[in-house]
Amino acid sequence: MTTSARAVTGRLAAPVVLALFMAAVLVPFASLLLASLQPAGAPLTGFALPDGLHFENFSRAWSAAGFGTLLRSSVVIALCVVPAAVVCATLAGYALATLEVPGRGRLYAYLLLGLSIPTEGTVIPLYYDMRALGLTNTVPGLALAEIGAFMPFGVFWMRAHFATMPRSLIEAARLDGASSWATLWRILLPSSRPAVTTLGVLYFVWSWNQFLLPLILIQDPARRTAPAGLGFFTGQYGVDVPLLAAATLIVIAPVVLVYLFFQRHFISGVLSGALKG
Repeated sequence: MTTSARAVTGRLAAPVVLALFMAAVLVPFASLLLASLQPAGAPLTGFALPDGLHFENFSRAWSAAGFGTLLRSSVVIALCVVPAAVVCATLAGYALATLEVPGRGRLYAYLLLGLSIPTEGTVIPLYYDMRALGLTNTVPGLALAEIGAFMPFGVFWMRAHFATMPRSLIEAARLDGASSWATLWRILLPSSRPAVTTLGVLYFVWSWNQFLLPLILIQDPARRTAPAGLGFFTGQYGVDVPLLAAATLIVIAPVVLVYLFFQRHFISGVLSGALKG
């Protein structure tokens, strides 16, 4: 292969790989959207164009599954979980990365164990603990369970971020008499916006898509989250693929919108940080 051929291959490799990844993401969404626009009850065997646009599938799915209540419950849970989990993970990551916390190595290793323990192995003991505390079938109980489940990754993420920041910034702040809180709030957090934003988006996606914990800890159908309600909806309308596709799009739409919105802010934050550097 000549030098010019290698150069052409190198220039084409990145666009081809990106196009393949884009197709892997967009094709399932396109297939789901086309299926949702088919006539209700139509048998579907693959990627097929709809015979007309049947938007009434969305209204039928909305009313049949009671998505108004389910989505409201999911929003409440996410608004309780995401801010609290991000704050706790940020404080814990900052302490473990920069402060002389007694036994921080053991504490960090203990937290990392949470990354290796599947939720399925802890949900039954968690249910009995929550029931003993009177927190089953309640929003605070589910929110606390999700915060605890998300904390190991969040602490790992923020500790790794703060550990890579220049120590000179922290030492200079301490020499100027800044407290640990002032160092975090005024020095480190302004340049940590991309890491915090990314963690918040991940927490929102995980909280919104959580299925097992709401299913076990919430017995009242009216208080379940949208993914749990979608699971019961699938059992009732599993043979009606267009209606099921419409219901699925209703559930995933908030996740896609939030991700796209904060992705723009994430890229803007990274670019502004690079320009300042």
